[in-house]
Amino acid sequence: MKIATAAYPLDVLTSDAQYEDKIEAWVAEAAGAGAALLVFPEYAAMELATLDGLAVAGDLERSLWAVSDRLAQADAVHQRLAAEYGVHIVAGSGPAAADMRPVNRARLITPNGQIGVQDKQVMTRFEAEEWDVVPGNRLQVFDTALGKIGILICYDAEFPLLGRALSTCDVICVPSVTEAQAGYWRVRIGAQARALEQQCITAMSSVVGDADWSEALGTSHGVGGVFCPPDMGFPETGVLGLGQMNCPGWTYAEADLAQVAAVRRDGVVLNRSHWEGQLGRDATALQVRLR
Repeated sequence: MKIATAAYPLDVLTSDAQYEDKIEAWVAEAAGAGAALLVFPEYAAMELATLDGLAVAGDLERSLWAVSDRLAQADAVHQRLAAEYGVHIVAGSGPAAADMRPVNRARLITPNGQIGVQDKQVMTRFEAEEWDVVPGNRLQVFDTALGKIGILICYDAEFPLLGRALSTCDVICVPSVTEAQAGYWRVRIGAQARALEQQCITAMSSVVGDADWSEALGTSHGVGGVFCPPDMGFPETGVLGLGQMNCPGWTYAEADLAQVAAVRRDGVVLNRSHWEGQLGRDATALQVRLR
């Protein structure tokens, strides 16, 4: 199947129709290129706050709740488009109301209208210390018509045990937003490491450009990328597709899930099935004095 990952700029929106038109233009372009799975970035939904005015969008706390109030409406737009264009869509994540504080929530939307919900597991410092966004639901493995799909939102992709929890997935989507290029590389290295360890495809999307109306986001750097295990039948670099840094648009890559299965079964290395070899050897290392 063909995967499309977005390098997505945020806009100041003046109407619901403008938002719908924007998302439809993106979906139509990717579907027209033959993509079956479309991955939008982390916190891409923050542009919805501008529909309540720049005063709300520019206030961190008010913007969180403003987006939360509009997520169901955004999901309905994505449901319509997924059905119309026959694609699976990872909608841009955003704050969603929970018991006490918002969670950072991505949604996987299928052509038949089903919605799978995945919340971020581990908060970055700014999410925890400034936004007071909290961890949400457990990790999910979504069994879809395309294959088994999981989602690790940005920072989550930097944790091997979270990737291991999705070891049955054929594709792990990594929606991200990073202000510095160092942040982009942290997430990208994590995404490539998870592809290596679990011998799967990872699809990373990014927010790009300025959102100076937002106290939460500011300027973001990134690019779309699709990664794989550097093993037989895949590129030696572990890169299936990569866009141009900070250039808005889709990055496409063909992902052969039969080849994923082949590498897992009989690759040059077998990281996924040899994972257990670490157990018992991962205790605190012995301290050996050599001086």
